[in-house]
Amino acid sequence: MKILEKTHIDFMGTRKIWYSISAAVIIIGIIGAFVRGVSFGIDFLGGTELLVRFDNPPAISEIRDAVQKAGFTSSEIKVFGSPNDILIRTAEQTKGTATLDAIRQQLTSQFPSNPYTILKEDKIGPKIGAELRTNAIYAIFSAMLIIMIYVGFRFQFIYGVAGVVALFHDVIATFGVIVLLNGLSPYLNLEIDQNIMAAFLTLVGFSINDTVVIFDRVRENLKIHKAEDLSTIINRSVNETLSRSIITNGTVFMVLIVLVIFGGEVNRGFAFTFFIGTILGTYSTIYVASALVLDFTKRQAIK
Repeated sequence: MKILEKTHIDFMGTRKIWYSISAAVIIIGIIGAFVRGVSFGIDFLGGTELLVRFDNPPAISEIRDAVQKAGFTSSEIKVFGSPNDILIRTAEQTKGTATLDAIRQQLTSQFPSNPYTILKEDKIGPKIGAELRTNAIYAIFSAMLIIMIYVGFRFQFIYGVAGVVALFHDVIATFGVIVLLNGLSPYLNLEIDQNIMAAFLTLVGFSINDTVVIFDRVRENLKIHKAEDLSTIINRSVNETLSRSIITNGTVFMVLIVLVIFGGEVNRGFAFTFFIGTILGTYSTIYVASALVLDFTKRQAIK
């Protein structure tokens, strides 16, 4: 099945424009991370977290007052998706379930006519949180290193380097976007937690797949069209695989949109992060990975 047949788009002719766009997205994201700060979830910070669903939407000020009366003055309280769902987080640590029990008792006392249900409760020590954060970073960079070795062995070393640069671009750009969008809406709780890190790792594996398909077609066309220059061959290869890319990524987009809308707050962070990363990864395969191979090969030829 093909959506587009015999296209002749000059992808490589506009690669420098897309270099600039990618650089702008990454720079804006990094600046945003420094200005707004990176919001880590309890997985990486440690502390106690309670997700409560009330029958009627409560006032945040009243929830904060109840938590303070329970003895926890430094706490974070916010709406978590639905106005009825309230996320309560405190960095304070106590033995056993003392923190959770104190908050639950105070909520019951302060909202006698507004029953609530505990949807989730977590408690993670600060040392474990730091270890999880470090291991998550190691996992992403280890995956990139293994992919670079594999792609470099299967094709050429520059192909592996270009592929990993594109993956690094996808991760950094996606990170910047979710940092900027985090908290802009009650439905966009994009704190960096294990779900978000899982989305990054999934993105790394998914994005390189599209890159390998194009690189494989480039290798085939180099043998068939020996008289053509590399720019023409890369354009030909991208055009020949364009239909496949649209169908594959399009079906993924539709599933992710459904997850973002109907998947609930637990899955929304993962789905939204993967959705943004897939968009960035689709064009980075062409305008970062393939373009870097072309520019490096041209410079080597000149030397």
